Amino acid sequence: MFSEQKRFIAGAVCPKCAAMDKVVAYSKADKDYRECVACGFIDELLVGPSAPAPDTRINKSERRDAAVAEPVKFVGFGEEK
Repeated sequence: MFSEQKRFIAGAVCPKCAAMDKVVAYSKADKDYRECVACGFIDELLVGPSAPAPDTRINKSERRDAAVAEPVKFVGFGEEK
């Protein structure tokens, strides 16, 4: 997921010393790690499979049948009494 080059993670907070913007992420031997440059904390990142996105009207894959077009009749429009 990450490259072998260490990169800072913006807004990340170290779980040990609570320093902000001092955490770097990198990959080594097909494993992902995070490291705090302030206190030396190192942790392996275990990323599991992500949950599927919930169905919404935007990402639904099923097509709805086309609605039947019906003419609209305006009542009382343009009529004189």
